Amino acid sequence: MAKTENNLPDGSVSEQKDEMSMFERYLTVWVASCIGIGIVLGQMFPGAFQLVGNIEVAQINLPVAVLVWLMIIPMLIKIDFKQLKQVRQYWRGVGITLFVNWGVKPFSMALLAWFFIGYLFRAYLPAEQIDSYIAGLVILAAAPCTAMVFVWSNLMRGEPHFTLSQVALNDVIMVFAFAPIVALLLGLSAIVVPWDTLLLSVVLYIVVPLIIATVWRRNLLKRTNGVALLDELIVRLGPYSLVALLATLILLFGFQGKQIIAEPLIIALLAMPILIQVFFNSGLAYLLNRKMGSPHCVAGPSALIGASNFFELAVATAIALFGFESGAALATVVGVLIEVPVMLVAVRVVNRSREWYERGPRVMPG
Repeated sequence: MAKTENNLPDGSVSEQKDEMSMFERYLTVWVASCIGIGIVLGQMFPGAFQLVGNIEVAQINLPVAVLVWLMIIPMLIKIDFKQLKQVRQYWRGVGITLFVNWGVKPFSMALLAWFFIGYLFRAYLPAEQIDSYIAGLVILAAAPCTAMVFVWSNLMRGEPHFTLSQVALNDVIMVFAFAPIVALLLGLSAIVVPWDTLLLSVVLYIVVPLIIATVWRRNLLKRTNGVALLDELIVRLGPYSLVALLATLILLFGFQGKQIIAEPLIIALLAMPILIQVFFNSGLAYLLNRKMGSPHCVAGPSALIGASNFFELAVATAIALFGFESGAALATVVGVLIEVPVMLVAVRVVNRSREWYERGPRVMPG
């Protein structure tokens, strides 16, 4: 049975078993069930879901934000800030992730959108919305994921310090690069960035849970047997994180259940370039890390960070630029719907291919 070691502030080492619970082992089944439950409940109780969906600030749904806290705080509590300096040894992984996120992903999505939506599927889509659909897909790809990355990294036993540092770098770059890249690819002279959504998302999804996790961790480690208490807490919180993930799925599919049933063909066609883009970019990052010799615990998060999207920012930007009923808004919502199931498939591939990955001639142990 494999184990991972966490360095603690007092110099001691905390060992945690990597054994997958039955809950994790059959996560795909639970995800499929929750998608179905969400769609059914959304049809049965549309008023209740609309009420919950309207509890938002700057396009950020607050109930979903609370669920995100429950998902990522158990992962953030493992992080010792004193160990962040060790991330320098993973500079290859950092460089590859930034290259895929900002040098490949928006442009590959633009090509896929133009080919699939603008050419291959054009006859099956409303002609007046073609350009809007393409715009929504480009906006989606130009916003790399933040909070949910911690979930994907945790499920494949990724290096938490690398994941945190990479998310922080993406957030900083996004402030400066998101609008110019979208403007360039869409041929617009200027992009209206919903700064309230961007900044509030970073605060709600990163800053606040990070503060909670850090204070909680420090208080535990100050107590007698603090290391044992921390290990016990991490094990105890694990199931809550996965339950929150499934509850988020129910809410997201409940919010959009009516649209899924009303326009299944359009949603399926819009999902095609998103699916290809996710697997292409995650595969590219994974293979480049193997070529450069990054350890698997870095290559996995690097691949997943390179593929996932910051859908709150994408949806808000699409609505600000094209309107709530636009094809662009619908395209970004499709990204929301398939994000979790598709990323779980990517996690499974990364986990299953670990032995093959580590047979690479230059791969560092880890």
